Amino acid sequence: MNEVWEFLKECGVYYLATTEGDVPKVRPFGTAEIFEGKLYIQTGKKKDCYKQLLKNPQAEICCFKDGRWLRLSGKLIPDDRVEAKKDMLDKNPTLRGMYDENDDNTIVLYFEDAKAVFSSFTEAPREITF
Repeated sequence: MNEVWEFLKECGVYYLATTEGDVPKVRPFGTAEIFEGKLYIQTGKKKDCYKQLLKNPQAEICCFKDGRWLRLSGKLIPDDRVEAKKDMLDKNPTLRGMYDENDDNTIVLYFEDAKAVFSSFTEAPREITF
């Protein structure tokens, strides 16, 4: 899991795919942190992606850097605890202009049953599960 987190951080931007009905929806994201042994991302409860994840928690992340890419799939499980949200915001202080751990909008989600696949044009894919 640490290798996945490190690659996400190196990339800076990753793309999160969710579904709305049978239509895929993809958007750029940047937050990823480890808290209590789980990989978390953050968004707002008012956003469509959160509403989509409530209906179908299956999601996939993809990012690319230096000829290598990562596809991370699994269920994103909401964690509404103040401690989890505070940890994310403390590690990403630029988000504090839009979010606060005590507001009714901020939400963090962690991966469950995650499968990460590292790939490149020159090497065989390598899988990590957590």
